[in-house]
Amino acid sequence: MSTAGARAHAERIARDHDENFPVAFLLAPADVRADMRAVYAWCRVTDDIGDAGIATPAERLEALDAWKAGLAEALDGRGGDPVLVAVADVIRRRGLQLDLFARLVEANRMDQRTTRWESHEDLLRYCAHSAIPVGRMVLGVLGIDDARSAALSDATCEGLQLVNFWQDIRRDLDERDRVYLPREDMALFGVEVDDLRAQAASPALRELVRMEVGRARARLVEGAPLRGMVPRSVRLDIGMFTAGGLWVCDRIARQGYDTIAARPAPGARGRAAMAAGMAWRMLGGARA
Repeated sequence: MSTAGARAHAERIARDHDENFPVAFLLAPADVRADMRAVYAWCRVTDDIGDAGIATPAERLEALDAWKAGLAEALDGRGGDPVLVAVADVIRRRGLQLDLFARLVEANRMDQRTTRWESHEDLLRYCAHSAIPVGRMVLGVLGIDDARSAALSDATCEGLQLVNFWQDIRRDLDERDRVYLPREDMALFGVEVDDLRAQAASPALRELVRMEVGRARARLVEGAPLRGMVPRSVRLDIGMFTAGGLWVCDRIARQGYDTIAARPAPGARGRAAMAAGMAWRMLGGARA
């Protein structure tokens, strides 16, 4: 497949998925927008391989190894998968670090080996593979490589990953037998795995989730200044990372920190409202 055809295929994947990762970048230059979507498509397919429900963990590990090897082949001009061809073109032109892609593959490998996490620090090491590399990829496409921006991106992506965990406590357990609440934290509040299978969160679980959401919120707030450090054409999109994460934090709080009974999600209308609010604030700042 030609590079142009591969990019068109990757863009279709980006458009067909509805996730927290912004895939529009509508005000960005066309080349930036296309590169963002190619990177997103690669991330999406990588996660899909790691979460494939019809395969065993061993088969998923094998598929992830093949996917990683396929990227190396695509970078050498030998790849045939259109997503790999598209993202290899982005890596070469933007000078993206290959380690970022290897780390995301490893995060999905970790998911096959580990379904319970011992401590908050262990969970943060997972985030360093699963979330932080994605933010660094975005910065790379934007041509940003200073340490301050990287630190703010890391904080934002870590906060987003954490709040996504607390949003999906029940779904992760039911669909993938994964519990991201650290064992040490659960023991501190006297929470057992069986408590996560109840119809609603117990008072102890609510207090545990309150603490975890507070940690996520702190990281999101810490990373919020990143919006002011990127080109104006992508500030709305970067701001939506933080706005979306904080919206989920607020919604969890309004639900009394019970994400067992109901999963908080903004939906299309909620995201549109956040984008409108962010655009209004940006316009106000430009006029000030």
